[in-house]
Amino acid sequence: MSTIKTCFDRLLPHDVNKPQRMMAFGDRQRAVFLFRKMWITGSTLQVRFLEGTASQQAIAKEQAGWWMEHANLTFEFNNAPDADIRIAFNANDGAWSYLGTDATNIPQDQPTMNLGFLDGGTAAHEFGHAIGLAHEHQNPAGGIEWNEEVVIRDLSGPPNYWDEAKTRHNVLNKYSVDQIRGTVFDPDSIMLYFFPDSWVKNGKGTKANEVLSDLDKAFIASEDAYPGDKTTTNAVDLSVVDLTGVAADIGVPGEEDLFKFTVTEEGRHTIETGGQTDVVMKLFGPDSETALIAEDDDGGSGRNSKIVADLMPGDYFVQIRHYNTSSGTGQYSIIVTH
Repeated sequence: MSTIKTCFDRLLPHDVNKPQRMMAFGDRQRAVFLFRKMWITGSTLQVRFLEGTASQQAIAKEQAGWWMEHANLTFEFNNAPDADIRIAFNANDGAWSYLGTDATNIPQDQPTMNLGFLDGGTAAHEFGHAIGLAHEHQNPAGGIEWNEEVVIRDLSGPPNYWDEAKTRHNVLNKYSVDQIRGTVFDPDSIMLYFFPDSWVKNGKGTKANEVLSDLDKAFIASEDAYPGDKTTTNAVDLSVVDLTGVAADIGVPGEEDLFKFTVTEEGRHTIETGGQTDVVMKLFGPDSETALIAEDDDGGSGRNSKIVADLMPGDYFVQIRHYNTSSGTGQYSIIVTH
């Protein structure tokens, strides 16, 4: 048991006491992709190494490239001070990464990913987290029935020393299907770790996957994740203080609309939607499609979204999607005022 190395979820403080919801939502089975933590499709994510040998850094770059071959995202290893992803190689801190846009909440001098070991496809696994993928064994369609007492006992010892709460969060609990999108359970996914036979009731554990599976590749390039060519998504221009707003609609389930507006005068701005459609909004900027400023679900009237923020001059991007990504469609309007 002392040789088993397991990645653990790195959570923001406000998520620490939010366990995965266990309820069901319809009958559509989906993979473990946390759509609320997605980057804008077509984004270039800057990466900075905080430490590490040339060999360690080369492995991280190579395995990040596995995702770039299929996802409409680009990793730029430029060591920028304001990099979106910042990597440490602390051997005493295991392997972990914040999920997707959660990284934007971390101080710029702190890591958003740690590669404490680089066995097999560990770096690819952690970069999967960095673009919004969670653990495959927590897929609600996985069907894994755990020997809970054995799992809790084994992970309480070396090298993990987890208490029961951490074990339940990182191994035993599953996400609900309304939190995620994608495919049915994939036993070959790079996001699935090795688990011994003794941990599973049917006596058949999981194997260590060291490369992206065919399903990993197909899914990350699909409409549910990051589809399209490696170009920035075209954004619809919004005028500030246009009292008429812009009419738009979610035409197909899972669609994500992108808008752009320019702030010329520093001050408080309000971005809000109107209509009867239940939408969710994210605001990025200034002059960045990856720097998340705020997000909102029902802060406006009814089921509309509303963000009020003090903004400095620059270009800003607003991403809108339906709350129900599996079947939700509908018309809405969006307006920016100052």
